Amino acid sequence: MATQSTSADAALLRADNRRMVAKLAVVALAMFGFGYALVPVYKAVCNALGINVLSLAERQQQAGTSGLAAGNSQVDGARTVTVEFDANARGPWSFKPAQRSIDVHPGQMVTVMYEFRNVQDRTMVAQAIPSYAPRQAAAHFNKLECFCFSEYTLAPGEARQWPVVFVIDPRLPGDVRTITLSYTFFEVGGKVPAAPGATTGT
Repeated sequence: MATQSTSADAALLRADNRRMVAKLAVVALAMFGFGYALVPVYKAVCNALGINVLSLAERQQQAGTSGLAAGNSQVDGARTVTVEFDANARGPWSFKPAQRSIDVHPGQMVTVMYEFRNVQDRTMVAQAIPSYAPRQAAAHFNKLECFCFSEYTLAPGEARQWPVVFVIDPRLPGDVRTITLSYTFFEVGGKVPAAPGATTGT
């Protein structure tokens, strides 16, 4: 009887293990699906909010302009807005804009560069998030191309440059004369193991 009871317990344990493995597999697939779906969801949100104004970029590129488009009624040539660029690095690396500020006309397509260098002796995975000041400018700051929200793997000593292409909506309130675009660049935890012998909490 004891042998039969032990065999029954073992069978139940194996059945429970199989159910647990199946549940974990479903959870893993669900997490993968959620992560995979974030990209099209982000694009859909950007399109809904008018962040990716691709048609405007295409029209200005076809016109052969990288700044003020001649005859483009969407550009407010009578108004100038100063855009300041800021960079915050949450870690031991170099991150900065190629230029600190620029004067633009609302409706004008502008490209600026941000520079990053991994000065550590190990590989890292990092990403950036943007913020705006004043806050009401965010709804009128349309980025056509941006490195934000994407994760980047950088080797020790690797340097990169990323463009930010943007257009300020001519409907920006008239009392807003200066906009600050700020990026915070931080390391994504758990993607790359720490270097051998590295210490934490310093």
